[in-house]
Amino acid sequence: SVKQFLLWLRIIRPGTLSASIAPVSCGLCAASASVRLDALTAAATMLSAVAIQVLANLINDLVDFRAGRDAAGRLGPRRALAEGDVSQSGMENAVIVSFLFAVVPGAFLIWKGGAVILAIGVCALLFAWLYSATRFSLADLGIADLAVFAFFGPVSSVGSAFLQTGSFVRGAFWPGVVCGLISMAVLTVNNIRDRESDRAAGKRTIVVRFGLSFGKIEYLALFALCVPPILMTDAKLCIAAPAAGMILSFFVFRAHGRQFNRLLVLTGLVNILYAVLYISVKR
Repeated sequence: SVKQFLLWLRIIRPGTLSASIAPVSCGLCAASASVRLDALTAAATMLSAVAIQVLANLINDLVDFRAGRDAAGRLGPRRALAEGDVSQSGMENAVIVSFLFAVVPGAFLIWKGGAVILAIGVCALLFAWLYSATRFSLADLGIADLAVFAFFGPVSSVGSAFLQTGSFVRGAFWPGVVCGLISMAVLTVNNIRDRESDRAAGKRTIVVRFGLSFGKIEYLALFALCVPPILMTDAKLCIAAPAAGMILSFFVFRAHGRQFNRLLVLTGLVNILYAVLYISVKR
């Protein structure tokens, strides 16, 4: 039904999916400078990347619910399990479905790209699991930011270009760095919003470790760090994207409670803005 479709659309957190879409798009654009893009490979790359992010989101929901971290009326977006919108078995089935959406096109990509893509795929799936699962999850240890930077950044963009060209495309690296930094900013907004509940749950994010002021400064700094790699790509128009992020930082500095939910989505849209600008300059 339409109601069920809209429910699951909300559950997969579409506002965050720019993290996987942007670096793949930039990597494909960089590859197109030297080869004609293979549409099937490009589609499989995008589908697998998005599915892995959805998988990470669903595992996070399931693990947080089981650990008692999610409750009705939380500051963040409504969580379906905590609010009773779906059953635990329903969420477990969704995890299996998203896993299949990741590995089926992924198998084709491994056949196409060989050992390099196999290594990237296995590491990405492990990241999706380790992000929030196990006692020593990346999120609990406060090192998820580095994994987010890598897998939603240069690993994704360079891997996407490699699948098209069969070689390392240097031009795909720097736009991936920019996408990774912006995705870290999205995570930073999330961690600023959830700092009190994370602290209570023993989740040692960077914001919990170093404080609210540090988190806000980190957010601004991540967009400032986008400028050098943008200049390395010789696409100066793309500076408009981190400039938009810096403008958002003024709102992040003043925001409270659920106001961070909208800022999280807007920060994700900066990644789409960057990808669109990069593609428009390079095409």
